[in-house]
Amino acid sequence: MSEKIDLKTQAQFRFFDIASDMQQLMLRFGGNYKINNTFSAYLGYAYFNTDATFDAKGGDASEQRIVEDLNINHKISKFGISHRFRFEQRLFKKNTQHWFRYNFGLNHPISEKLSGYIYNEVFLNFKGDTFSQNWFGIGVKHKLSNAIKLQLGYHNISLKGGANFNRIITGIILSTNHTKK
Repeated sequence: MSEKIDLKTQAQFRFFDIASDMQQLMLRFGGNYKINNTFSAYLGYAYFNTDATFDAKGGDASEQRIVEDLNINHKISKFGISHRFRFEQRLFKKNTQHWFRYNFGLNHPISEKLSGYIYNEVFLNFKGDTFSQNWFGIGVKHKLSNAIKLQLGYHNISLKGGANFNRIITGIILSTNHTKK
């Protein structure tokens, strides 16, 4: 790779109850291009297996996604601030959907290996009703190494029509940064 290009991978597991009933498995892989210290662009692929019923022991649905991101990251004091603008092509067995997502996030170091985060993300659909859902989350990440972080947090999903789901997120984030230093 180069100083401006790196590969990113991520695995995340979302549960109804901690470690007893998985709501969603997410596996993500892609390439990131660092435009400068503030802006970057990402192109990637993601696989999801989701309990589509939002109920304990419900059915599952597989989905594949093509993802294009524009990321803006900067700092104010020790606060990391991020803006992510994402276009997604969501490939289901019977149809394809096109989405736009905007995520605003803040993170702050608690110690050398522990940081706190909070985010809000709005989902817009290009077909049918525009507003689809809103995600809010708060939690902590623990840095095991430069390549591995563990995540634990609260995740709220608010869907158009009033449905509201509260989830615990546990995750393993694998960073395969292959940029030349």
